[in-house]
Parts: sequence; structure tokens; C-alpha cells
Amino acid sequence: MIQVDKKNQSLRVDFSKRSLQKLGRKISKVLPYLLVLGLIAISIWNFIYYANNGLGLAYNDARSHLDIGRRVVEGLKPGLAQLGSVWLPLPHVLMIPTIWNDFMWHSGLSGALPSMISFVVTAMVIYKLLGHFGVGLFGRIFGVVVFITNLNILYLQSTAMTELLLLATMTLGVYELIIWHKNDQLVHLVRSSFWIMLSTLVRYDGWFLFFWAAMLVFFKGFKGGKFKMGEGLFIFFCTLGGLGIILWLLWNAVIFGDPLYFAFGPFSAHAQQTQLDDAGVLQTKYNLPLSMLMYWYAMAYNSVLFTVVLGILGAIALFYDKTIKTPVKIAATALLAPFVFNIIALYLGHSVLFIQGISGNTWFNVRYGVMMMPSFAVFAGYLVHKFKPLRFVFVGLFVFVTIFHLGNKDAVTIDDGRVGSSQKNVDEVSTWLRENAGDEEGFVLISAASHDAIIFSSRLPMKKYIHEGTGEYWESATIAPDRWAKWIVMRTNDTNDLTFREVSKTDALWKYNLVQSFPFADIYELKEEFKPDAETKATIIQR
Repeated sequence: MIQVDKKNQSLRVDFSKRSLQKLGRKISKVLPYLLVLGLIAISIWNFIYYANNGLGLAYNDARSHLDIGRRVVEGLKPGLAQLGSVWLPLPHVLMIPTIWNDFMWHSGLSGALPSMISFVVTAMVIYKLLGHFGVGLFGRIFGVVVFITNLNILYLQSTAMTELLLLATMTLGVYELIIWHKNDQLVHLVRSSFWIMLSTLVRYDGWFLFFWAAMLVFFKGFKGGKFKMGEGLFIFFCTLGGLGIILWLLWNAVIFGDPLYFAFGPFSAHAQQTQLDDAGVLQTKYNLPLSMLMYWYAMAYNSVLFTVVLGILGAIALFYDKTIKTPVKIAATALLAPFVFNIIALYLGHSVLFIQGISGNTWFNVRYGVMMMPSFAVFAGYLVHKFKPLRFVFVGLFVFVTIFHLGNKDAVTIDDGRVGSSQKNVDEVSTWLRENAGDEEGFVLISAASHDAIIFSSRLPMKKYIHEGTGEYWESATIAPDRWAKWIVMRTNDTNDLTFREVSKTDALWKYNLVQSFPFADIYELKEEFKPDAETKATIIQR
């Protein structure tokens, strides 16, 4: 520290051990706040960057998530029922306070905000978790840097996708679980169950983490030789931790008449996988080596191979470290849950993942590999702390690789969203609708399940569209299209398009002209002589 020598009227530098420790404590207190400010700045800058490049809305799923949130507050039948049955509700519920604003909707910011906040939160949890593992300041900072310099993380946090929200809730849940195993304070078990419960309302990965964590809780209680204690802790944890799953089952039962509608309904992932299986492209099903290989490549592409190697070495170092208590190590296995879940899902055929060059010539769902990034960041931070003699070798190589990673803008998630199977370039369809239907009264009949990207990109009000979620409007319009729809958007002769499937059962299509045919959809317009009889105002339909 710098002090004034009053006798000699000069400055002297005090490098005593006590002074350095005092300075270190001051830095440690201030640093988390500085980190938060820096993370917020990084998050905002990246959102603006990708929004200006038009990449923030590249994913078809991102546009669908935004449309779901918007339908809750605006449309022919707004309300919570618009949350649907397949995608879990929390990401869309978090949009409700802002999605009513057209700018927040069309810019994607309403959906990106939870992702951006989750980015900051996850990075800080990595910092704090490393501290609980006894990692010094250098290792904690390095762990955070590993996470925040990953381009796939930076991109996904700038979108309305659900990955960052899932990472935040899962990482918080595991963090509290580890702290509970460390100090046995029940409040941390309650917090863990709360965050894991939230993760079960984001993506189904959270369900697997819930079951994993519940088994760890039971094992910790049972290990003391008391079955009743293990049973009690298990029930205590599951009461809150499993609440989201129970609520989702009840939601599907009440709204759709089947508690498992989300799993086996016509819009479920199971239905999608069945079509892929029938087409012979679900290659990982019942093939464990290929499932492991596919997810390995997904992790390597998302996390950068060198980071994966650092993470694996760090995990080995942590689990073999005798200074860390066994219960803490057991709890830390929850950091591996995303890895195990994705391999099991691929093996059972409940998930699909295409890697260009391995499974065809396209990308699909490759972003699933990013789920291990917080774990790799934690393990990498632990590695540079544990092996101090090699610390700067690891860090130097990481810096070298990361410079090329950032400089080449090498983000596989961008490729997935921009040119992979996850994207749909619907500009031609949506532009035609905006220019030809925007200023004219009347409704557009369209399947949201098939064409949500068109609905979003058209920038027309949600109340302009009649889709599956509009209840009686949809039922009436698919029986007598000319009564309600001045325009029909559908893939002609494709029975997977619900609009075509229903309209083809009627004899009304002759009343329409096929005015445009695009790669993703055809547009039909009601003939002039029938337009005067078509409804142009929302009315209550009497059954």
C-alpha cells in the first residue's frame, strides 16, 4: 500500500503481507460488483450487434417463442391458454410484461431480456461456485472468462431462445445443492429445489436434473444409515422441486384433456421424431456409440474443443482432489446432468441432432451442445487453480484459441440458425402479406404450428390471423374458409400443414385464386365476387 512517511515527507510503498492481504480483501469485495457491470455491458453490446446484423431473429424457434408471448396479450383470443402445450411456459410468461410493446416484440428484445439477465446470473454463479470449491481469485476470474468469451453463449444470450434461461436456473439449482451438501443448512436445499423447479418449466432437460438431484438428496440422507431421513429429505425436496412438473401435467389435462398431451400430442417432439424415424434419418436411436459421438461433436463445436479438454481435465482433478469432501463431490456430479441427459435422449430417439458432415449436410439442434458450458467453465477454473505450475500454459493456450474463435466469428449456433434446418427464410411470403394484406381489412387463415415465422416476420397485428389457437374462429374458418379468410397461407398438398389438411376437406378452395407460390408456403386470395360476404371484424361465434 502507498503511505506517507511524515518524518521524511516522502511516499513509500508498503508490500507487507498484511497490507497485500488487506488490499486483496478489498478487491474481492468490490470485484463482484465490477463484474456485474462488465457483464451487463457485454450482454447489451452483443444484443445490439446481433440485432443490427439481423441474426437475433435467425432461429425460427426464436420467432415462435416471441409469437407465443404476444398471443397471450393480443389476438383474436388472447389469454394464458395461448401458452400452448409443447414448449414449457416460463420463457413465454417472462415476456408478458413487455411483449405488448411492438418494438419489444419485433426487435426480439422481449424474449432476449430473460436470456441476457440469465447470462449475467450464470457467469456470477460460476464465480461464486468456484469460491466454494476453494478456488482463488485468478481461477474464479478465469472460469467466468471461459464462459463469457464463448461466441455461442454470446449469441444465444442475444436471442429469444431458451438455452440461457435454462442454464441459469439449472446452474443456480446445482450451486445451492452443492452448498447444502457442504454445510447442511436446509435453506440451501429449499433454494436448490426452487431453482430446479423453475428449470423444469423452461426445458425438459430440467426434468432430468430434478430426478438426478432428488436421488442425490435421498442418497445423502440415507448414507447416514437412516432410511427415514433419506425419505423425508427426498419428499421435502420433491414437494417444491417437482411442483413445476405437476403443474404442467395438470395444465395439459385441463386445457387439452390429456396430462401427457405435451409428450404425445400432434405437435410434440415425439410426433416430430416419429416422422424423422419413418424417413430413416433418426440415426442415433438405439445406437449408443453414435449418440455419444454426436453429442461429443455438438459439445466440441459449441464449447470449442480446447475448452472441452480443459473441462474434462478439471473435472478429473476435482473428483480426485482429497481436500474436497466426498458429499460435495457427489453433489458436483449434477454438473454432468446435461451431458447424460442429451445422450440418453438421443439414444432413446426422444431428441434429434444433426451434425454437418456426420448426419447429412445440414445442422439441426446443434445448440444442445452448449448446455455443458457452465460446467466446463467451472472445471476449467478449478484446473488452473489446482495446477499452478501449468496455470499460464493453460491460460496462454486458451487465449490463443479464443482469439481465433472470436476473430473468425466461429459460432455454430449462428450457422444452425442461419443456414441449418432450424431456419426458415420466409421474407418473400411475409413481405407479400405485409404489402398486400396489411392495409386491407380481413383475416388471414394460417397454421401457427407450421408458419409462426411468417406470422412474426409479416409484422402484422396478431388479431389479423386465424390459427389453431383462436378456437371457434379456427373451427368456423376451416369449415367455411370464404366466410372468414380473405387470404389463406398454406403448403398445398402437404397434410402436415393443418390449414391444408382442414381446408382440403371443404369445397371452398375454388373461391380463391393462387396469387403467389413460395418455397415455404402458397398464398391464396379470395376472389373479388366473394369478398363482400367475408367477415372483417372479430365477432363472438355462437355454437
